[in-house]
Amino acid sequence: MATVSETIQVSGIRCEKCVMRLAKTLEGVAGLESANANLMGQVQLSYDDERTTRDALVETMARGGFREQLFV
Repeated sequence: MATVSETIQVSGIRCEKCVMRLAKTLEGVAGLESANANLMGQVQLSYDDERTTRDALVETMARGGFREQLFV
């Protein structure tokens, strides 16, 4: 098991209720060990890369209304 930890910037977090909604969106995702979000839209993820992928987690968040912000 290889645990990956990273921070992803997302849009759609404006209040504590949004943070709780994001947590509910990610609840039960196989391989996700922890997820913590703040009001600035930073989501700290820790997951087993043999059971899930970064793309799968980003897709799950997008289905909940939270889009990854890419900075160029």
